[in-house]
Amino acid sequence: MATIKFSPSDLSAYLDEALPAETMAAIEDALRHDPKLCNELAQIIARRDSGVHSLGDIWRRHRLTCPSREQLGSFLLGILEGEESAYVKFHIDAIGCRCCQANLADLKTLHAESAQAADTTGSASAARRRKYFQSSAGHLQSARR
Repeated sequence: MATIKFSPSDLSAYLDEALPAETMAAIEDALRHDPKLCNELAQIIARRDSGVHSLGDIWRRHRLTCPSREQLGSFLLGILEGEESAYVKFHIDAIGCRCCQANLADLKTLHAESAQAADTTGSASAARRRKYFQSSAGHLQSARR
């Protein structure tokens, strides 16, 4: 079986869960069979625990290249323009950022639920009013007493 060589930055990204699922699985498999790789990963963890971080580690850990949830929502609605839209598409599709993909999936679900509620009640504002009323109904009655 051929051994795949992983760089220290690959292992750091693995710890941050910032790699595509296939690469994460390959590293996990290699860790099961390669004691040297386990030792290298342990050294990276020890450096992190002692407070030593590279600039790349900081960027990955704080997800500085990730678009905001607001930007993802605008992208989903198709109102993000030009280079910003192209960057979000690149970040989601080419880079394959799992956090942003999960965020986008969540926004799609919320958008679909909102659209479905608007269809059943007649308008989005009516659906919002109904949700607010349902969430505060018990509080309003207890405040009157």
